[in-house]
Amino acid sequence: METDSGKKQHILIVEDDKALAVGLCRALRSEEISADSCGTIQEADRRLSGQTFPGQYDLVLLDINLPDGNGLDLLREIREKYDVSVIMLTANDMEIDIVTGLELGADDYITKPFSLAVLRARVATQLRRVQAQEEAMQRNRQAQAVVIDDYRFDFERMEYYHGDTQIELSRTEQKLLRVLVDNRGISLTRERLLERIWSSEAEFVDENALSVTVKRLRDKLGAQDRIRTVYGVGYRFE
Repeated sequence: METDSGKKQHILIVEDDKALAVGLCRALRSEEISADSCGTIQEADRRLSGQTFPGQYDLVLLDINLPDGNGLDLLREIREKYDVSVIMLTANDMEIDIVTGLELGADDYITKPFSLAVLRARVATQLRRVQAQEEAMQRNRQAQAVVIDDYRFDFERMEYYHGDTQIELSRTEQKLLRVLVDNRGISLTRERLLERIWSSEAEFVDENALSVTVKRLRDKLGAQDRIRTVYGVGYRFE
């Protein structure tokens, strides 16, 4: 399953039965899904933290009985540190084990022996949910960003683009841009800008600092026609 952005989805199988782990990897891999495995909690933690896997996992299939500890302890750690779905895959079929796993945050619980078709279906369900969440987050980020022609300003994430080029802005430049964009079309006095950007320090700031900051912002954004000087007043973002 591949997202609209073309991102391949990744599965980590934490299973100490090597033959089973290899079989599961083969069964779940496709053009849209990668799957790899490890047999210990320690190695799983290294992979999830990015030490031995240069990316982010979307789903973990997790056994409970592992040679270096209890998979439920790893589940607790995953829920504290990582944003990844987890399916418990274990021979522990006691009701208390299933309830404990779900209460600790497992998204699903499959007991051995299991049907490969059922496993695939449940994996697909979790990956669809992950994809839907990522797409919703992306839509939310885009909605939060201010788009003006070929400019995109995401003030929450502090990301600023002119076309496809990301522009690095200082904190002062970001504050100035935010005030101008939030009041676009309105002429703002130099006094108001000084007060909004430098707050309680405004009375000690040389007015030349504002002129310099405006020039730097114009140059970085290529916005000479956007950030207009209103002579005798201040500045306006068109």
